[in-house]
Amino acid sequence: MDTFGLLLQGFDVALQPMNLFWALVGSVLGTAIGILPGIGPALTIALLLPVTVSVGPVSAFIMFAGVLYGAMYGGSTTSILINTPGEAGSMMTALEGNKMARSGRGAAALATAAVGSFVAGTIATVLLTFAAPSIAELAFYFKPADYFALTVLAFTSVAVVMGTSRVRGFISLFIGLAFGVIGIDKMTGQPRMTFGVSSLLDGMELTVVLVSLFAIGEIIYVASRYRHQNDDIMPIKGGLWMTKDDWKRSFMPWLRGTAIGFPMGALPGGGSEIPTMLSYTLEKKLCKRKEEFGTVGAIEGVAGPEAANNAAAAGVLVPLLTLGLPTSATAAILLAAFQNFGLQPGPFLFTSNPELIWGLIASLYVGNVMLLILNLPLVGIWVKLLLIPKPQLYAGILVFAMIGIWGVSGSTFDLACMVAVGLMGYVMRVYDFPIAPILIGLILGPMAENQLRTALAAAQGNPAILVKTPISIVILTVSALFLLVPVVLRRLRKAA
Repeated sequence: MDTFGLLLQGFDVALQPMNLFWALVGSVLGTAIGILPGIGPALTIALLLPVTVSVGPVSAFIMFAGVLYGAMYGGSTTSILINTPGEAGSMMTALEGNKMARSGRGAAALATAAVGSFVAGTIATVLLTFAAPSIAELAFYFKPADYFALTVLAFTSVAVVMGTSRVRGFISLFIGLAFGVIGIDKMTGQPRMTFGVSSLLDGMELTVVLVSLFAIGEIIYVASRYRHQNDDIMPIKGGLWMTKDDWKRSFMPWLRGTAIGFPMGALPGGGSEIPTMLSYTLEKKLCKRKEEFGTVGAIEGVAGPEAANNAAAAGVLVPLLTLGLPTSATAAILLAAFQNFGLQPGPFLFTSNPELIWGLIASLYVGNVMLLILNLPLVGIWVKLLLIPKPQLYAGILVFAMIGIWGVSGSTFDLACMVAVGLMGYVMRVYDFPIAPILIGLILGPMAENQLRTALAAAQGNPAILVKTPISIVILTVSALFLLVPVVLRRLRKAA
């Protein structure tokens, strides 16, 4: 069946009343957590994992998609009105958006952010619709050595790109790999790193690690740095729409932001921060009214980064759905969610479970429309969320996390693990260790080990099998470049 036919089947799934309800729940939750500073989509999906055990995988992933997209929409609101990005991808929006709000043009800034998010999200979803099946078909040609090379690329790129220090990045990665090998070895049946604890024979519970790092560790970190102060919320002035000149100035930045964000989101380690920075820099250079940047606020500086932000969110789903390769912390948690339902993203998922894949893609179109309706006329209501006292908010999240873990396992050992891993997450945040490499190591480590051992077994132990196919050679070369290029550039800079 062609892509259009499969997409129509996806809409049949996404437009079912129950799935529409979950899409709405995800969109509302996503917008709310995007507005509340310090709570991101990764933390929210991690918290929802224990709750969605009783929900079907199709409905659960439609809700997760709403959370992912909604957080991108909501993050712009706090950036513009209180100069506090709710999401890392909204950092650049704060530069011009808050200046526009202080100049009495907050409504135009919020409108261009919402419409730009809708335009970029829709275009990026169209690109995802047609790119994903083609990439999934190519993945059928991958051999075990190619898949091992792909995991090496994920390890090196994420450990190098995420975080300020390569050493800290690799330490985080090795901690994740250590977590990943705990339990019974599937090939030999021998227990590994269990230290005689029977509860560890099945390995580290993925949900426990995710919730501990993103909920417990983050909450302790935020609480330790909390200061009692009231945010200065700018009033929304100038009506809830844009002028003809605003539309004219925003249109091309929306398209350029989408063109930057989608491919950058699909690259390992791309995330949403880099494309938004590139988009902001580009718009600043191309803008004819450069004097507005940093003074009264240029609308191009809001339109471009917001489009790049949302396009990157769709780009992240391309390698995740087609190759099972997470390129960001949120994608890693989505991969964990797939595994929680006993599913492995990749080319076979397109043929074995098309209802899930195409229902998820179709729900992105539906969710974009929902989010536009939720964000433009109701922005005044969303701003009220900022009045929730932070101590009560984070205490509530902590209680919700503990109830979720207890509800899934009913194990006091898992609660003890949650406390230990949560404290480790706090220490890592204090000393600026990136969290994402731990998740990548934990999730992809067992897959890398399995593919490596399968390839070596087929070659009777000859390691040359790892560089026998053109695909593995190219991927391993790119992995080496991720390691070597930053070192070479640093030395050249010192020499200059």
